[in-house]
Amino acid sequence: MTVTLIAPPETTPRPAHRDPNVLRWLTAYASSMVGDSVYYIALSWAAVQAGSPSQAGVVMAVSAVPRALLMLGGGVLADRLGPRKVVIGSDIVRCVAVLAVAALLFLTSPGLWPLAVLALVFGTVDAVFMPAVGALPARVASRDQLARVQGMRGLAIRFASVVGGPLGGLAVAVGGATAAFALAGLLIAISVPLLMAVRVRDLPADDKADDKSAASGGTASRDLVAGLRYIRRHRVLAPLMLAIALGDLGFVGPLNVGLTLLADERGWGASGMGWVLAGFGVGAGAASLLLTVRGRLPHAGRVAGGAIIAGSVAIGALAFVTSVVAAVGVALLIGLLAGLSGAMCGALLQTQADPAYLGRVTAVSGLVSLGLAPLSMPLSATAIGAWGTGPVFVASAAVCGLGGVIALGVRGLRRAELPK
Repeated sequence: MTVTLIAPPETTPRPAHRDPNVLRWLTAYASSMVGDSVYYIALSWAAVQAGSPSQAGVVMAVSAVPRALLMLGGGVLADRLGPRKVVIGSDIVRCVAVLAVAALLFLTSPGLWPLAVLALVFGTVDAVFMPAVGALPARVASRDQLARVQGMRGLAIRFASVVGGPLGGLAVAVGGATAAFALAGLLIAISVPLLMAVRVRDLPADDKADDKSAASGGTASRDLVAGLRYIRRHRVLAPLMLAIALGDLGFVGPLNVGLTLLADERGWGASGMGWVLAGFGVGAGAASLLLTVRGRLPHAGRVAGGAIIAGSVAIGALAFVTSVVAAVGVALLIGLLAGLSGAMCGALLQTQADPAYLGRVTAVSGLVSLGLAPLSMPLSATAIGAWGTGPVFVASAAVCGLGGVIALGVRGLRRAELPK
């Protein structure tokens, strides 16, 4: 008698947008991001009510200092402890801090000091939270789904920016800053049980060994140096970091303070500027949706470099349009191209970096975007005052375009592909 063994059918992993585990993570992330949006509205409103506009500005800027100074250390912590634990702990600390200030405002009128302390706590926790958030998708989804996850994350960010602002404004209108802080704390709290239910994948055997030895035998400073050395020697990550830095430097100034000055110069008013920003948001959301639906785009390095260059041309063109309708169309194009290049750069970071180093890689990327790029805002404002919007937008576009030239000029990055 012959027995025929039938091999079990191969199981195909679920696409990320149909994977309950990924959707739990995405829901937690979206809830946390909406809570952040409500928090910033509550903080700005409470600061303006408690002090002068200049004092409120100082309170809003307090969080930027620890975020920039501690970001690299946060990446080390994410790699040592695991990103899921760090994200859960960060959300718990942020939730408790926000609810404590809400209770304090409900019971008394303490002035600016608790708001400044809250901003300091948020900035410190963000320095740990942001690298961990960037490293978590690689532990939740398979490598071939990371590009789609990047698109889904982009949609969550757009959702938070669209929903968080009106929700925070409504909370302030109904119950003042106290109600807005309480709502922010509740939204952040929702993410904690969802994250606890998320299953994370183990590292590959070689990465796990590296991670274990780093966590047990090396100091945090050695881990940081090892991470920076890893990025510097990587044929894709090193030029990618430079491309991201130049792209953000040329993008942030014109699309923030530069757009405000341009709208004032053209007579578009606040409503016109709002429509231009809406056009940018729609374009960026469309890029995220495209990556979510497609899951993967071929020639990732070339697409990222080409999108950066094309987006830089659109940034330069924005300074020369006269009507609001034309400006909205150009902003839509900028958003689409910036969203596409940003998603592809993020997906390449996720897939090219070894998981054991991903927290540190994300920390360096975040420091480049949040630490260096904002420096272009005061420089752009000063330069526009001296030379006008046209030359400054063109110069910013050239800086941004240089990032695309690097992406296309460096062979390793130009030929980089997302996994199938």
